[in-house]
Amino acid sequence: MDLITKYFSRLSEEQQWQIDALDKLYRDWNAKINVISRKDIDNLYLHHVLHSLAIAEVIRFRPGTHILDFGCGGGFPGIPLAILFPDCSFRLIDGTGKKITVATEVVKAIGLKNVSVVHRRGEDEKDDFDFVVSRAVMTLPEMVKIVRKNISKKNQHNALPNGIITLKGGQLDNELKPFRKIVQVTPISDFFEEDWFKEKNIVYLPVY
Repeated sequence: MDLITKYFSRLSEEQQWQIDALDKLYRDWNAKINVISRKDIDNLYLHHVLHSLAIAEVIRFRPGTHILDFGCGGGFPGIPLAILFPDCSFRLIDGTGKKITVATEVVKAIGLKNVSVVHRRGEDEKDDFDFVVSRAVMTLPEMVKIVRKNISKKNQHNALPNGIITLKGGQLDNELKPFRKIVQVTPISDFFEEDWFKEKNIVYLPVY
């Protein structure tokens, strides 16, 4: 929890409680349904919560913004972002039922009112959103093919045009080549000093 408040110091008491509650919730659920590597559960706040919140360093979503978490797994990056932006609405989707079960129960347990969790493949999602977020679900070209239809043409006056924001690591040159003129890549190490974030990036692609 201290790791989160190190970078996000203006959290309300409720937000601090919600983030603090994630540790026990994910430990308990992970013992039943393995959605986070058991070797990795001790790094929940570094590898999952803070990693998810890196998106907030690139854009602070304005109230009323609609965000789709595509391939949310057990709830990342959607749940930490929904805690941070209580005046925005989030829909978390994933094609794997057991992961959706975990995300649904975590959302209920911490009382998030701005989140819906749906067992659904991206191809079957029909609604429009201002932004689609994800965490290394698939290559960007593959993702664009699936979610382009879901990016709204109406902008909520955010600092960035509507589009896709995804968390990725490693060498990205080939993957991003089709979008090289418009894609923006921001190293997470620009914001967070922990070594784990070296070579990890926030990739933003406007979708017009």
